[in-house]
Amino acid sequence: MTVVLDGTNLTVDALVRIARHGERVELHPDSLEKIKACRAMLEEKIQAHEIMYGVNTGIGEFSEIVLTDEQVKDFQRYLIYNHAAGIGDPMPIEHVRGAMASRINVHAHGNSGCRPEITLTLVEMLNKGVTPYVCQKGSVGACGDLAPMSQIALLLLGEGQAYYKGELLSGREAMERAGIPIPGLQARDGLAAINGSNVLTAMSALFLYDANNWLKQAEIAAAMSLEALLANMKPYHPKIHEARGFPGAIRSARAIRMLMAGGDLAEGRLKVKVQDAYSMRSTPQVIGAAHDALAWARSQVEIELNGVADNPIFFPEERLQLSGANFQGSPVSLPMDMAGAAITMVSVLSERRLNRLNNPALSVGLPAFLTKGAGMFSGLMLSQYTADMQIVEQRILSMPASIQSIPAAADQEDFVSMGMNTAIKNMQILDNAYGVLGIEFMAAAQALDFRTHKVGHGVAKAKEVIRRHVAFLDVDRPLYPDHNTMKELVKSCEILREVEAVVGSLG
Repeated sequence: MTVVLDGTNLTVDALVRIARHGERVELHPDSLEKIKACRAMLEEKIQAHEIMYGVNTGIGEFSEIVLTDEQVKDFQRYLIYNHAAGIGDPMPIEHVRGAMASRINVHAHGNSGCRPEITLTLVEMLNKGVTPYVCQKGSVGACGDLAPMSQIALLLLGEGQAYYKGELLSGREAMERAGIPIPGLQARDGLAAINGSNVLTAMSALFLYDANNWLKQAEIAAAMSLEALLANMKPYHPKIHEARGFPGAIRSARAIRMLMAGGDLAEGRLKVKVQDAYSMRSTPQVIGAAHDALAWARSQVEIELNGVADNPIFFPEERLQLSGANFQGSPVSLPMDMAGAAITMVSVLSERRLNRLNNPALSVGLPAFLTKGAGMFSGLMLSQYTADMQIVEQRILSMPASIQSIPAAADQEDFVSMGMNTAIKNMQILDNAYGVLGIEFMAAAQALDFRTHKVGHGVAKAKEVIRRHVAFLDVDRPLYPDHNTMKELVKSCEILREVEAVVGSLG
């Protein structure tokens, strides 16, 4: 299947297919005509010596300096050289591919002013598997993700480095091996290739896709712990959540009911407390709030994926060029700061249920630390330590980056979004979340092995999957292999796939 990019139809799911799974892309024929029309208008304006930011002027603090005709020819090359100023480890290939797809979709509107060869070369690079080597750090998320996008743009000059068929090559060699002509950069082309928040937006799209799957697994883990802790299921009645009206809570309560359907607890055959602790009875409200936060963040990210993030922006029908700040990453960084905090919040809730499973004063008859040999053995005591450490790191990372602006470019760029910091820290938050949830899964499976009642169909399937990977803790053993196995299991979504095959989609 091919994703046809026309500037209006790029979803989070489609971007994941392109970035992660190598799905082919095409530029819509109408978009190609729009790009050509915009370029024709731009070239007329250049010939008329009309002053245009970033075309025949410098940029940033140098925007008042008008370039000569001779300088215009070389300016785009030096622009890319200067801005390819990142640092640190290489970005994952899927982040770079996502940014390239996002930038193509900006060009597809026909408002960027670049030559069509620039956009079509990016399409070829995606389809033939040429992925630029890009440093992870360096963008402040305003004037776009200039540093990382410039490392992508180096390939348009036949420079930089790129991955091709598993090798890291010089940019020129990668392009030549793939049979992609090098287009070079003419007036406007360089700035049109880099002047948007495409990296942080692509990373945010990938995060949202994975975070949604993580939240669904958080509901599976919650259902397992609720079964093990003999929870009162009345707080999950649909009327409670419909009375308040939050769609996320309605969704979450429904998912947990689906997971526990068919079990003794859900069907009222077990004695339970009149009222449970908050970590047991307010799970739909908490996970539901995270669902709602991610839904808003997704709506903002998809607006950005299909918007025109450029400066200046050209309007061929009106023969108009306007300079503004659509490169500003704040519309994405603000909701994504909240999305990261939402994952931390649900991780904290997971740890609180883990605490109840381990604590004999709270676990409704389960052995202390889920071990048969208390005293001689310590069971899952230290698993909680590991979960707690990860949560503290998540809390530190949940400080919003969108309020952390540091002025740059001689105060011409005196407010920036720091959206790349948001995107990077969200990936770290989610990485810790896989570990925290994996430990709750492991503890809930251990606890259920001490129970004799019939559990819900979804819970039973989840426990079955876990037991394929991690054995019951009969006597103490080193737990780090189990923790790492469970983390990778959650990340793989194997539990989610098999459970949804039994109970249906969780949302």
